Amino acid sequence: MAVPKRKVSHSRKMKRRSSVWKLETPTNLVKCPQCGEFNLSHRVCKACGYYKGVEVIAAKEEAAK
Repeated sequence: MAVPKRKVSHSRKMKRRSSVWKLETPTNLVKCPQCGEFNLSHRVCKACGYYKGVEVIAAKEEAAK
C-alpha cells in the first residue's frame, strides 16, 4: 500500500485544493425590464414585483403607503 514518506505541508496542500474552493457567479441572472435590477430568470422581481410585464406582487413602497 502506498504511504507518503513525508508530511505534505500546509501550503502545498492548500495550493492543490485552491481550484476546488473558487466561487462561481450565477449564469442565469437577467435584468428586469421594469426596474433594471438583476434577478434570476423566470422569477418575480423582488424589487418591483413584476413578472413578464404583469405586476404579480405589490411593490414594497406601495405596501408602506
